[in-house]
Amino acid sequence: MTYPNTQLFINGEWQDAADGRSLAVFNPSTGKEIGRVAQASKADLDRALAAAQKGFETWRDMPPAERAKVMRKAAGLIRERAAEIAPLITQEQGKPLVEAKGETLAAADMIEWYADEGLRVYGRLVPSRFKPEMRQMVVKDPVGPVAAFTPWNFPINQVVRKVGPALAAGCSMLVKAAEETPAGPAAFIKAFADAGIPAGVLQLVYGNPAEISGYLIPHPVIRKVTFTGSTPVGKQLAAMAGQHMKRVTMELGGHAPVIVCEDADIALAVKSAGAAKFRNAGQVCISPTRFLVHESIKNDFAKALADYAKGIKVGDGLAEGTQMGPLANPRRVTAMAELHEDAVKHGAQVLTGGKRIGDAGNFWEPTVLVDVPLEAKMFNDEPFGPVAGIRSFNKLEEAIAEANRLSFGLAGYGFTKSLKNADLLTRRVEVGMLWINMPAMPSAEMPFGGIKDSGYGSEGGPESLEAYLNVRSVAVMNV
Repeated sequence: MTYPNTQLFINGEWQDAADGRSLAVFNPSTGKEIGRVAQASKADLDRALAAAQKGFETWRDMPPAERAKVMRKAAGLIRERAAEIAPLITQEQGKPLVEAKGETLAAADMIEWYADEGLRVYGRLVPSRFKPEMRQMVVKDPVGPVAAFTPWNFPINQVVRKVGPALAAGCSMLVKAAEETPAGPAAFIKAFADAGIPAGVLQLVYGNPAEISGYLIPHPVIRKVTFTGSTPVGKQLAAMAGQHMKRVTMELGGHAPVIVCEDADIALAVKSAGAAKFRNAGQVCISPTRFLVHESIKNDFAKALADYAKGIKVGDGLAEGTQMGPLANPRRVTAMAELHEDAVKHGAQVLTGGKRIGDAGNFWEPTVLVDVPLEAKMFNDEPFGPVAGIRSFNKLEEAIAEANRLSFGLAGYGFTKSLKNADLLTRRVEVGMLWINMPAMPSAEMPFGGIKDSGYGSEGGPESLEAYLNVRSVAVMNV
């Protein structure tokens, strides 16, 4: 199956880097180079910034209905091309083909939703307390050109969550996607280019992350920054943006607790949390990681989850029947080994997994550990891999206290048949997204984002558009 070299998309044209530099792209299933991606220089960024400003002036002044037509056409092209786009994601990122296709189709759905939502960016009239002939208006305008920084774990999903609300609000956007997974974002952007989006409105670059962020964020053309990635990097970028009074949306790391109550349906909990845990080899910011299980059912739950993990078919994402692919890069294999070794050293018991698979590619066994001590790294650092750690609790309040102990506050899960327990979890678990008796099911119309050190702002729902809008007060006196 062919994999293309990826170019930059600047001012409506696909092009190599001005200085000809490129980076290698590797298939995580084999470890072999499969293509190259252009590496942007400052000269490329300057051209992209100039184009973004012109593109913004064009897109801002298009009627929302006209912008929506372009977005819907792009969504249709993405949906038509899903069977071509998905294998690109699998080759560069590793996830099974069915997951890659699902990610692509979900992106089309999201763009269509935002196309419609852009028609509902309303201001309002406010009666004057002074004179009846005074008209007081609240006006909402697009904030301006946006710099978006996206990660490798969901090459299209994390781009669309930024592009959707930005375009719907009337902003132009310069996307800096991950060098490790360039072809998926390029195919996504190409759909917009083929749909007729004006030059400069949507652009794509790759290159050195620190150099590009350090140049784009302070630049006067950029008026907003949006980032998905780790909490430490997010704090650095937010601090840089703050120095220049740039608005930011930050979707950062998580360490999602899973609270399994005494009255939980164990089979449902294992099926739901297990599917969420090992999706994308656990490389998901909202992946369940800290399993807190009532002591009366801990052993039964642990055995069932271990059996579930043992039954997962691991292999090349393009192979038929594969349920879990490799980790995206060798760094994650090293991280899993260190995390596992630390947990065992602190007394955790291994129920299944815990080893690398083979010596080619970045494969790691689906892993379940029980009686993981709180001091183990697994219960403090975001694992970002196919490992589940289990601890028991006696009272629900203890589990909630542990769920809230860390500075993370992105996602959480609960399993219970009790409305009282569900209500307590809803009110007390400090996360931006909570799913009870179900796996994670994000949708375009619901907010997506965290609290505490997991970031701020939303990348879903009507709330996400607000971050791309300036709110202005205008009063007019009739004379």
